[in-house]
Amino acid sequence: MSGHITQCFFALLRSDSERPPPLLAHRSSRWFILTTICTAVFTDIFLYGIIVPVIPFALTKRARIAEDDVQHWVSVLLAVYGAALLASAPICGYLADKSTSRRLPLLIGLLALAGATLMLCFGNNIGVLVAGRILQGISAAIVWTVGLALLVDTVGQKEVGQVLGYVSISMSVAILVAPLLGGVVYDRSGYYGVYYMSFALIIFDIMLRITMVEKKVARQWDKGSEDVRAPGPTVGEKPSSARPRQDSWLPHPDSVLHMTLSEKKIDKKWTVEDGPRPEAIPPPEEISQILGSKKSSPLSNSDTIIEESEPPSRSNSLARLEARPQSPLTSSPGKARKRPPVVILLSSRRLLSALYCALVQSALMTAWDAVLPLRVNVIFGWGSLGAGLIFLPLVLPSFLAPLVGAFSDKYGARLPTFVGFVLSMPFLILLRIVDHGGRQQVVILCVLLALLGTALTIVMTPLLAEVTYILDEKEKHHPGLFGEKGAYAQAYGLFNCAFAGGMLVGPLWAGFVVEKTGWGTMCLTLGVLALVSSTPALLFINGWIGKRKRGFANEDQCET
Repeated sequence: MSGHITQCFFALLRSDSERPPPLLAHRSSRWFILTTICTAVFTDIFLYGIIVPVIPFALTKRARIAEDDVQHWVSVLLAVYGAALLASAPICGYLADKSTSRRLPLLIGLLALAGATLMLCFGNNIGVLVAGRILQGISAAIVWTVGLALLVDTVGQKEVGQVLGYVSISMSVAILVAPLLGGVVYDRSGYYGVYYMSFALIIFDIMLRITMVEKKVARQWDKGSEDVRAPGPTVGEKPSSARPRQDSWLPHPDSVLHMTLSEKKIDKKWTVEDGPRPEAIPPPEEISQILGSKKSSPLSNSDTIIEESEPPSRSNSLARLEARPQSPLTSSPGKARKRPPVVILLSSRRLLSALYCALVQSALMTAWDAVLPLRVNVIFGWGSLGAGLIFLPLVLPSFLAPLVGAFSDKYGARLPTFVGFVLSMPFLILLRIVDHGGRQQVVILCVLLALLGTALTIVMTPLLAEVTYILDEKEKHHPGLFGEKGAYAQAYGLFNCAFAGGMLVGPLWAGFVVEKTGWGTMCLTLGVLALVSSTPALLFINGWIGKRKRGFANEDQCET
């Protein structure tokens, strides 16, 4: 029996056999891959957030931390997770783009997550808890960089915003359910009961990741199946618009057969069987330039005899090439292609703006993890259950994420990002008025958190999609710029760096300000941060806002 189970297990992992794996069409389908990645994101965020309402009470009982130091260590445990994610995300993205498989890194990340959960479960001193959170952050870096890149590989470019909206829902549901279940289970079943749920979720996640088959792997068995074939360009594949087309001025290969034998007199070394005469065809760089122009060709009839005295003029083509506006990438293509993809990405002001906005959005969302459970405990006298329930209004609006993603797919990411930051500012500042107990204060707190959650949801999903928009734009104007395998994992690695930076800054910012100057000042400073961040969102998301007025041709030209 055990031998049969082992054979089935290795059959799931097999990807190089001549026989296709069982249920290949279902395991490589878009919905199954999307389910697997959403589950991976859910597991990661769930295990991150499950200790939020638990850790303040567990620190005093298990790690023997003094009551006065609990706020400090809560902020530290939340911040080291973000620091580990920040440090490891670029490395994970680079290795993922170099790897031939997306699934293997996902499995390695899940093993790291299981190890981190064991350390957090059985650790009874602050050092082990900190190490567990660091390992948890490394696991999150793998999940986010590799998982999002795999999604882009699977769904193509046109629907990426809407698909990432479902990823945002899984993340938000985890943020919602984790503190809630963590508080309830800790209150009813104790400390270890919380981690029993975690290990059950990890086992389920392992099953999904082992079962999943990447589309590019599935194509080696079924290249004709539409369900297996990706709907759009995969990583490293050039868009169809970038492929050279057969224009009318080029002699069709079949037209050579119609040429008269008198052509042989022009060059005795050339015969009809040799194909088109070499000197009648311009160099490759001249071909690509002439193909890009909309001028009609003098040779529109395939039966026209090619005269040696009438080849396309090299001087005219070079003149047209020099007359075109140059971007930093097109002016020295050889130099640009030699640069690492991460350097090319970081030279984009549009991407830098998206990364900054992602950092701020993450900081505004995670700042409450460090202060909200303790705040409701002090003001309302709530325990771990109430500390988990208070996150409910903050994350419920995230179910609007697919609608926001579909909007950004159609109209771009600039408007929702700008509007989201502007709307979040008054809600953050108004949270200052929650300063005493009472039912009315509870209602005010919940309403303001719900409005804040809506505003931050409007920001998050377009920023996730903006990363893909930027890469597609660069690849469209400079095919092959990022190599055969592309740079989606590295781009999302940078995005995760920014998001992790927010997870590092947010809890530390909120915890430090509350401890030194109070709740009201903390809310005011976060509101100012949101308002300031709306400016780069307006100016640079979707490219420089003045590019059309100045007549720029593409996104690269508007960045220099």
